[in-house]
Amino acid sequence: MKQTKSKIGFVFAAAIAGALTGCVAYVDRPPGGSVYIEPPVQAEVVIQDDFVFYPRYQVYYSSNRRQYIYLQGRTWVTRPSPPRVSVDVLFASPSVRMDFHDAPSYHHATVVRDYPKRWSPPPGQGRGNDQGRGQGSGNNRDNGGRRGRD
Repeated sequence: MKQTKSKIGFVFAAAIAGALTGCVAYVDRPPGGSVYIEPPVQAEVVIQDDFVFYPRYQVYYSSNRRQYIYLQGRTWVTRPSPPRVSVDVLFASPSVRMDFHDAPSYHHATVVRDYPKRWSPPPGQGRGNDQGRGQGSGNNRDNGGRRGRD
């Protein structure tokens, strides 16, 4: 009788060990496939660029990004400072608010045609300045969607 109890105990212990081992294997990896974990949701915030163009220096300034965008040779460059001129001199020069919100490269040919290097605002409109950021007023009412409105 003693031998029968030990056999029953052994079989019972083996059955429990086998069941537990099977559960652990299933938790790690389901049979026949890999575990899929959903990637975390990422919120995307889009801020529209606002550009001011300085015709004399052919430079755009984005106050949202606080970056200067300009052509260097045949390449568009984005930098924290303007090329070949101090920020004070640039901000003191005539400027025009642009009304596009994508890359200046898409509009540059039209912008430089409308605002050549020697451009200045019409008499009576002044240079203007928006809190020291050089965002001048020199804009016309017949703007064709490129220049801002006051």
